[in-house]
Amino acid sequence: MLATILITLGHGVESGILAGVTLSLALHLYYTSRPHSAVVGRVPGTEHFRNVQRHAVETDERLAILRVDESLYFANARYLEDTVMALAARQPGIQHIVLACQAVNVIDASALESLEVINARLKDAGVTLHLAEVKGPVMDRLYNTDFCRELTGQVYLSTYDAWQTLHGDGGERGTVCGKPADRHASA
Repeated sequence: MLATILITLGHGVESGILAGVTLSLALHLYYTSRPHSAVVGRVPGTEHFRNVQRHAVETDERLAILRVDESLYFANARYLEDTVMALAARQPGIQHIVLACQAVNVIDASALESLEVINARLKDAGVTLHLAEVKGPVMDRLYNTDFCRELTGQVYLSTYDAWQTLHGDGGERGTVCGKPADRHASA
């Protein structure tokens, strides 16, 4: 803000406005290119999930739930890919990774491509990728994509549903990209 004021005083209003817009865009890209994400676990006795570094929560060595706290687009797609792969690498014995997407409002083409890469790399490592709490407009975007067709796991209405199914506390509750999974179809 100080830079914008100084540029306005030194070079005029038009230059100040241009500097303000440029700085705002640069700051937005900087902050959203490394979105906050957190590995979460279940608060005992509840359906709530919180950051494992901040709360006493239940976890499962076969399952990691990564909450993504930003929309996914070109500036942060690679960062998400690196974060997920690092999570898989540091948790031996992991079988499932769930991306909890309650804060994801938009997914662009670059992020969709990164999700495809994440799914393929996890599949090669023997890890199943699942999604949870995907908003309607985001699910609409994913619905007829290669990512959705190739998704190794399921899409869950809630993180709790994913936990119950994958942790072994309950029945199967997921869908295959928005459609109920055919549990009786032969592979």
